[in-house]
Amino acid sequence: MPEEIHPIKIEGNWEVGYALDVHTVSSQFLGYDELGRGMFDTERSQIGQLLYSLKYQHDKSVIAEIVRLVLKFATFKTIDAIIPVPPSDIHRPSQPVLEVAQAIGARLNLPVLADVVKKIKDTPELKNVEDFKERKKILQDAFRVDPFGALDGKTVLLFDDLYRSGATLSSLTAVLYDQGQAKSVKVLTLTKTRSKS
Repeated sequence: MPEEIHPIKIEGNWEVGYALDVHTVSSQFLGYDELGRGMFDTERSQIGQLLYSLKYQHDKSVIAEIVRLVLKFATFKTIDAIIPVPPSDIHRPSQPVLEVAQAIGARLNLPVLADVVKKIKDTPELKNVEDFKERKKILQDAFRVDPFGALDGKTVLLFDDLYRSGATLSSLTAVLYDQGQAKSVKVLTLTKTRSKS
């Protein structure tokens, strides 16, 4: 497979943000299976396929390739720490965002501060909520930095696997600035949905 990523700038309340590529290139509806579930012929970007393999096929061997693509694109010279977005499904047997963040941190000798930001409010899965304003409302007061001021004066990389609307990243960025006292928040996601919502 030829090595390709197509970085996309993502705008928000952070200093700078990028997604490495779209998640899916195309998806065609094929019909329904015997259980009534929709079936699709989906073509993913290179990083999208790697992420799919990690999240849904539990193939941890792809982490090294994901990290290689991240390091090929991003410079981390000004980053003091990596903060993985807290998982939406805490019952998942493994946490792909955390695992990739830890692998990046290990390669760069950067701390991964997975416990500094905590989700303190149960929220429904946002993939089922289309409206950006509704997503923001759901996420209001959902996160806390502990201890207060833990990131005082630091430049942090907020890291996630998928950018959809930016509601989660926007809420977390506000908390990192307000409670964490971060000097700067930069955002990197592995993929981005093709739709704007």
